[in-house]
Amino acid sequence: MSAQPDLLYSEEEEALRAAVRDLLTDHCDAARVISRTESDAPHDLSLWKALADGMGLAGLLVPEDRGGQGATHREAAVVLEELGRAVAPVPYLTSAVVATEALLACADGGEVLASLASARRIGALAVPLHTAPGAFFPAARAADGVLHGELTGIADADAADVLLVPADDGGLYAVEADAVGVTGGGQTSLDLTRPLARVVLDGAPGRRVGDAGPAVRRALRAGAGLLASEQLGLAEWSLAETVRYLKDRRQFNRPVGGFQALKHRLAQLWLEVVNLRAAARNAADALAADPAAAGDDADAAVAVAQAYAGQVAVRAAEEALQLHGGIGMTWEHPVHLYLKRAKADSIAYGTAGAHREALAGLVDLQAP
Repeated sequence: MSAQPDLLYSEEEEALRAAVRDLLTDHCDAARVISRTESDAPHDLSLWKALADGMGLAGLLVPEDRGGQGATHREAAVVLEELGRAVAPVPYLTSAVVATEALLACADGGEVLASLASARRIGALAVPLHTAPGAFFPAARAADGVLHGELTGIADADAADVLLVPADDGGLYAVEADAVGVTGGGQTSLDLTRPLARVVLDGAPGRRVGDAGPAVRRALRAGAGLLASEQLGLAEWSLAETVRYLKDRRQFNRPVGGFQALKHRLAQLWLEVVNLRAAARNAADALAADPAAAGDDADAAVAVAQAYAGQVAVRAAEEALQLHGGIGMTWEHPVHLYLKRAKADSIAYGTAGAHREALAGLVDLQAP
């Protein structure tokens, strides 16, 4: 990893941002997202197809010789910023980042990896969403060539075509979601745009694609590191939308945003969002430097980002909700989507406390 991480956006990254934002503006407005959360199909698969297939974003992290775009985590981070800004109900983080990273660590996952990179299929790592990098994760029981067990809290499993299931024999298995012996169903989730599901395996056939330990750890580290960029996009929307509203809303014949107390609150929030941008960009840059290496630099960058990102995103969404007043409390206004996503993200891939504990170990500053 470079001693001087590059936290600035390149021209190519800004062009990618503009293209993704234009697509989301046209196809992922708040009313559509709210409507989907009220339906039996929360995932917007037509939007996913436009992003993943039409723009080729599903294969950003996959090398060209393995069927992908050969980009880096920096580009994927820009995409996630925009998806977070729109609370887009698509399985990008879970399929194009987490499942893809797991397969990149597997020797025999080439066929499945290529199908995810080309957006022919959607993948999901069958590990609970709250699991932090390096933490214990449940495994299915492998016996006589089939898998048994129940796994819960799996993000976007309902949209997946292939599940990557860790087993107690140390292997990671690719299991077709519609295979005999695979059942499950949705679970109650605070974030309606990223639903959770349980997966029940009762003699389900699976193909071993690699070793579960290093694959899951690599996947969760990338997921945690790039989740900070999603949280950044969410926080930036919350701040910008609140500032816009307070400029328009008038009280005592003047804009509400002109009151000094509110200026101070927004100024403090702006500083926190700027700091979050630096932490998220540092994590993406560190992961891009050597994604396969289990180096302390990248681990520390991810831990720093996630130790900070959750609280900032939640506070930004809470401030947006409160400062919008009565309209912010309505179902029709999208701010509730951002608050729910922020709260759910704050425990995804490890809580802030778990990441602070990991960081303490990395820098040898353990509590007494």
